[in-house]
Parts: sequence; structure tokens; C-alpha cells
Amino acid sequence: MKSGFVSFVGRPNAGKSTLLNRLVGAKLAIVSDKPQTTRTRILGVRNYPDAQVVFLDTPGIHRPLHRMNVRMVELALQTMKDVDVLGLVVDVTEPPGKGDRYVLDLLKDVKAPVFLVLNKIDRVKKFKLLPLIDAFQKDGRFAEIVPVSAQTGDNVERLERLIIDRLPEGPALYPADYLTDQPERFMAGEMVREKLLQFTHAEIPFSSAVVVDRFEEPPEEGGLLKIYCTILVDRESQRPIILGKGGDMIKQIGTAARLELEAFFATRVFLDLHVKVAADWREDDRVLQNIVTSAGRHDDER
Repeated sequence: MKSGFVSFVGRPNAGKSTLLNRLVGAKLAIVSDKPQTTRTRILGVRNYPDAQVVFLDTPGIHRPLHRMNVRMVELALQTMKDVDVLGLVVDVTEPPGKGDRYVLDLLKDVKAPVFLVLNKIDRVKKFKLLPLIDAFQKDGRFAEIVPVSAQTGDNVERLERLIIDRLPEGPALYPADYLTDQPERFMAGEMVREKLLQFTHAEIPFSSAVVVDRFEEPPEEGGLLKIYCTILVDRESQRPIILGKGGDMIKQIGTAARLELEAFFATRVFLDLHVKVAADWREDDRVLQNIVTSAGRHDDER
């Protein structure tokens, strides 16, 4: 039996969350085409016949402009320590830039074997991929270079076996039915935020947040789960965008979110959404404690 922690790091929008969801077989991290979608560390456990792997998804490493972004990057950097395997996820559809070089420099002090996970190979021609692989091989710092498509699952099984090969022998770290350390309240807020990202554009994704004010579990099985959320924006001009004409936008967001919540929690859901303007919410420690925090310290579980 093998067991251990595997952290995925990289630039925003590299596909780390899609990869986590694919590996654990459940949607734990919301997915969007907007950068900086993931704002906290998300843990997911996958049991294999010969191993238990604890996967960690992290916020994209970028230049922080607000206290919220500083916390996001700090969470990503924390997970680079005390893991058994570190996976650097790179989007092969984007040309390398300064941000990628910055992330590569951070790997110098990493003690764990580092896997380079070249993601989104379904979107590029093979002849364009081979020179990229060759360049990274010459770098010499990677234990494995694995091209994958988190979206289609192409070559993900090979990645899993290579990871398990590198894990230490040891008992399972979590019970067999354990999936994640994220509380249901947090998951609910993230599902609402995913729909907010889906239906809005421009500056809204970066300057908005969802706070779950109340999470009332049904009194009996099959009862009504009641969730009350506030959507925060930082400018008054953004409020009517989310509300929409006659409230049609917030209704669209709410309906889509409620359907996903009902599927996830396997019960009927009452969802109440409000929009509030809070100019400095990205600098407010009380707000950030709810939306940018690690649900559990993985190193404490060792």
C-alpha cells in the first residue's frame, strides 16, 4: 500500500482544477475560462487498489494586486512544501512568458520530485508539442514530463501510475469514503460563483465574490435545503449588470446554480441571492476568511 500528497501548481487557467476533478472522479473545484477562478486550496482524495492519493488543487500563481490575491498565492506556495510529489501544470496552448519563468524559479528549493504536466494537448498539433517537450527535458529539473488532456482524459491514467510509483509506502491517510475537506457551505458558494462567472463578462469575475450567509440543512431526508447568499461587487455600476433587466440575469444565475446544487446535494434546494456593493471587499480580512482560506492543513494530517 502506498499513500501520499500530490500538489498541482502553475499559472492561472492552466487547467489544474479540471485535472483535479478528473483525477478524483468528482467535481470538487469549479471550472471557468476566466483566470484566477480557484481562490483557495482544494483537497481531493482518490483511492486505488494499491494506493491512496491526496490531490491538492491550488490558486494560480500570479502577481498579486490585492490582499485577496496575496492570500491566494501564499496558499499555492504553501502546498509546495511537505508533499510527496509536486506537479507543475503548464498550458501548452500559451507561449511561455515571464510568469512561467517565475514559477520555474520557485521550484529550486522543492525537495519532492517535480512532474511537469503539459496540459491541453488536445488543442495543439503533435509537431508543435515535441519541441516544447524537448526544451523542458534539457532543463533537467523534472522527474517526469507527462503530456495530458485534463478535459478529455488523454494520458491521465499514465500520470496516475507515475505518481503512485513515486509515493512512499504507508497506510491510507483518510477513511475509504473520504472525498474532500471542503465544507458543504463552501461548496455551495463556489457553485453559485461558477454560474456567476459563466453568465457575466468583463470585470465582473475578478471583482465579485459569493458569501454564504445561511446554510440551513433540511430537517429530514428529502427535505428542502435553504441557502442564502450575497454576491459582492466593488462598484455600484456592477450591481445592475448582475441583476439584469427586470432581474433576469440574477434569475438565470440562480436557476442554473440551484439545479447544480440539487444534483450535488441530492435534495431540493431553495436558493436566495442578493447583490451588495462593498468597495474594499478584496482587502477585508473578515470577507477573505470566508472565501480565501484553506479548509485544513494537509501537513497536520501526517
